[in-house]
Amino acid sequence: MLLVTTYKLDDLAGEAGVAPRTVRYYVQRGLLPAPEFRGKDTAYGREHLARLRAIKALQQAHWPLEEIQARLAGAGVDEIERIAAGALPPAAAPAAITRGAGPGEAPAPPPQAAGAPRGERWERVEIADGVELHVRSDAPERSRRIALDIESRYATPAPKGSR
Repeated sequence: MLLVTTYKLDDLAGEAGVAPRTVRYYVQRGLLPAPEFRGKDTAYGREHLARLRAIKALQQAHWPLEEIQARLAGAGVDEIERIAAGALPPAAAPAAITRGAGPGEAPAPPPQAAGAPRGERWERVEIADGVELHVRSDAPERSRRIALDIESRYATPAPKGSR
């Protein structure tokens, strides 16, 4: 008999050590697949939990969300679970950090489209109930690392039953 484990949103968030709001945000951004059902019967599964744990592991290694999303895209559940368990991918530094850096050179900034306006898009990270951290989408890599460090140190999962 095959045992299928499903989670409600609050249970999934608790197992992964994140806030339910973070789960919704990751689904919205495409880091997590949408849950199977809608409404009160929404169910999350093994892959959702593995992806949340892998995202957390990669964030603790200072990977930006864009790099995490690219790395996990198309990865199987077994591979994602290995990453979640701490087996970081080869060259455990994201490409955006190491791109174009030769010996003794500083890493090159990520390329921007010619003539692209520097928009004011912001990412919101919930640290605790009533506390948010805002990071501009075009912030320098050092600033993004600081934000990830703050999130990993101080983010607390919401209490069960809260939304």
